[in-house]
This record gives sequence, C-alpha cells and structure tokens, in this order.
Amino acid sequence: MEKFYVTTPIYYVTAKPHIGHAFATIVADVLARWNRLLGKDVFFLVGTDEHGTKIEKAAREAGKTPKEFVDEVANTYIEAWRTLNISFDKFIRTTDEEHEKAVSEFTRLVWDNKDIYKGVYEGWYCVPDETFIADFEVKEGKCPECGRDVQRIKEDAYFFALSSYKEDLLKIFDENPEFVKPAARSNEILNRLKGEIRDLDITRKSVKWGIPFQLDKEQTVYVWFDALINYISALGWPNESKFTEFWPADVHVVGKEITWFHAAIWPAMLLSADIDLPKTILSHGWWTVDGKKMSKSLGNVVNPIEISKKYSVDALRYFLIKEKSIWEDGDFSEKELVSRINGELLADLGNLVARTLTLAEKFKGKIEGKQEIEDKLNMNKIKELFESYDVNSALNEIWTFVRSVNKYINDTEPWKLTGARLGAVLNNSLEALRIISILLSPFIPSTSDSIQTQLGIKLGSIDDCKFGTFNGKVKRGTNLFNKITV
Repeated sequence: MEKFYVTTPIYYVTAKPHIGHAFATIVADVLARWNRLLGKDVFFLVGTDEHGTKIEKAAREAGKTPKEFVDEVANTYIEAWRTLNISFDKFIRTTDEEHEKAVSEFTRLVWDNKDIYKGVYEGWYCVPDETFIADFEVKEGKCPECGRDVQRIKEDAYFFALSSYKEDLLKIFDENPEFVKPAARSNEILNRLKGEIRDLDITRKSVKWGIPFQLDKEQTVYVWFDALINYISALGWPNESKFTEFWPADVHVVGKEITWFHAAIWPAMLLSADIDLPKTILSHGWWTVDGKKMSKSLGNVVNPIEISKKYSVDALRYFLIKEKSIWEDGDFSEKELVSRINGELLADLGNLVARTLTLAEKFKGKIEGKQEIEDKLNMNKIKELFESYDVNSALNEIWTFVRSVNKYINDTEPWKLTGARLGAVLNNSLEALRIISILLSPFIPSTSDSIQTQLGIKLGSIDDCKFGTFNGKVKRGTNLFNKITV
C-alpha cells in the first residue's frame, strides 16, 4: 500500500491554540483525509514543542514547574484538535522519553560526522521566538519577526556547521524547485542561501529546561535543533519499523515565519545524519486580525474553540480553507464567516440536500436514468489541485460542482415532473450528492457524514466518484445548516 506522511508544526506551549494553529492543523487534516480516500496508508502527526527559555519564564510566572506547565497547556492542544475533528494518528511532545532519546542519538550522529564543534556564541537572541538573530537583522534593538526587544548574550556553546551545507542546499533547490511551496517562499529561502550562511548555535548553557546535550552535560540542546527531530522521533527513529515505512515525510505543513528552519536547517541536519529529506515544505500564510498578526500581547487572538462552539466545527473548517489562498495572508472576520454559512453552506449545499431528498422521499417510482451532469465534475482538476497541496482551489472546484447541480435542478424543475423523467433527474441529483459527500469529507467531515446518513449510504473512496445508478435508501434528516441572524 502506498504511504503518505503529513505533519503540522509542533506548537510552542506558552499559550493555548489560536486560529492560526487551527488553520495549519486543518490544512494537514484535509490532506490526510484526502489521501485516505485515495486508499493510501496515512500517518498524520501533530504535537507540541515544550523546551526553552520562554517555557521556563512562563512556568515561573504561572507559579508552576516547567513540567506542570507544559502538561497543562499540551492538554489544551489535544482537546482542541479533538474538538475540531482532527484525525491525527499521533500527538508527540518533545518531553516524551522516546523523543529525548532520539535527539541524543541524532546529535551523536552529527558529532561523529564532525559537524558539531565547540565555540563561543555572542549575539542577539529573541526570547519569545527562541531565535538567534544576526546583527544586520536587528533594527533598533527589535526582533525582525515579532518586533519585541532582543537580548545580547555571550556564552560557551556548541555549533552545527550549517555553512558547510550551503552548496548541498542550493543544489536541492536547483534540482527540485517545488521543494518549498509556494514559489515566492522558495525564492526567499533560495536568496537567503545565496548570501552569508552562519553556523547554528545548537546548545544553551544558561537554559536548564531542555534536553541535556550528551557531549557536555553543562549544556542543553537549543530548542529548534531539538524540535525539528520530532518528525522522525515520532516514527520511532532509529529503531522502529514505522520510520522505514513512512519516512521521508511527504509534506511538512508550516507557517511562513518558520520556513527557513524547515527548508534550510532541517535538510542540513538530515544530510549530516545521512537521512533522506522530506519531499515538500508547504509554507502557508498567516491569519491576521485588522491586518495585524495575531499576538497575545496585542490582545487580538481568535480562539478557534469558542468560534466553533458559536457556529459549528464544520463551519469554521470550511471558512478557514475557503476564505483565502493557503499561500497568502488573510484577515479573520466573523462577519465573513456568517456570510459563508448563510450563503454557501446553507443556500448552496444545505438547500441542495434538502430539496433533493424531499422530492426523493415522496417519489415511488424507479430512481434510474442516463447520466446528465457527469461532465460538470472535473475530477482530474480536483486531483491535480490536491497533488499540488492547493486545498483552497480544490474546495473551490468542488463548490463549482455543487452549484452546477443546483443549476441542474433549477433548470429541470423536478417538482413539475413525474414518472421516468423524474426518476432520471433524481438519479442524477442523488448520485451527485453521494459524490459530493465523498469530496467534501476531508473538509467538513461531520456534514459529509450527515449527508451519507440521509442518503442511506456509506462513505466511499475517490474511485467511487463516478456516476451510476443510485442505490441508497433516502431518509431526510435535520437541516445541515441553519440561518445565522446577527
């Protein structure tokens, strides 16, 4: 059986999940569910990043030990993904014993390859982002990413020889221009690689909340060097067969702000350890509020659980994928969410299901007849869009088909028909709904389940997305969506 391995970032547990975390995780979930429909053996990884200075500080301020603090916040992520119907196969935490062992073994391999050396780090450090920053990147003492104050530090440290992999990394981008998607983000990384590449400080002497560095027990492993290894430690690397089965990852879903770590540092680490590289880095845009990146300090964080309870999980899932291109930034708006519920989910899909099933329940004749709308379904295009990980465009293409079925019903006016002609129109409409329920199941799985229940069928595979004679047993249930009044 063909394999598919998809990962989200492992989120830093200084705060509860927000809408940006939910977006990346739902994108990955859509890809996982789609590939299961293709009949692949899927492994879908999520998790949390739990070491570093920022965690120490947050735990201290909360009056907890670091472990008590991370346990509490990690649970909010687990519950959030369960609430949002995320079909993950494993939730990894960087405080897991299996992960810590893998980090130590990985470090030993890189050391044996002579890619780790001792030196002195002096430079700027952003505590909130857990990121070392070059002098030229610091503007007026501020981090170029988050805009907060940076610290000047000097201490003994161990370095990873990232600069020695510059030519290898350039070759990767030259030979595989789609290693990073989209192209604009790939070009950003490529341009950075063509400039000066500094070796990476991979230990901290002043940080105690971290994985001990096996070569010097006075040091702990830098949080990013630790965190990236989760993608293989979750598969039981180096000992378990699951690693051999699923690695390399087909796609790492990451935010654009951490693309450099995944597209340059992570490949260099893997090259040093003689491990295959992931196939694709999918770098998505941000969700903003009033044009500003969500931030706890700005007080503009959108809680996905509260939104899903107010409207519904599937409404939120649909909105996040449909509202913007996966590659670009988009502004979150409850007003636009309500508009999509009332306009697309209710008026397009809900109305299509309700009126088709109402007619079908009353009809006593044979539901059969020639296919009349199969040419409105462009399965090849949908598949191609999924293969390029463009889930927003794939959903738009599916919705084009939803609207074409509505138009078919409007044009044929089945409420005026009887006998064999009505049976044929119903057959086309019910078969279209059956196919729609399959195609929408990665995006709005609960709604898809409800459609299948009302059709009296079970979820099929992508191979079943072709028209035939409807053989379900229709029983209309409650409305899929109800009008939201503001």
